Amino acid sequence: MMPQTPTPRVCSHCDGFPVVHITTGTTPDGQRRTLAATCPACRGLDHTVPTLRTARLAGGVA
Repeated sequence: MMPQTPTPRVCSHCDGFPVVHITTGTTPDGQRRTLAATCPACRGLDHTVPTLRTARLAGGVA
């Protein structure tokens, strides 16, 4: 049996949507303008690294 590696937790702030595009309107010629916004908690990585405290509570670190 292969060893199981822990999967990273999905960010609770963005719930798996780390980068979103926000529509700011259209230009006179009909093109759509968007802004990219990344989650400040996970910095657009879609997962968070458990803190030492949560790792200790889960029994992963002595």
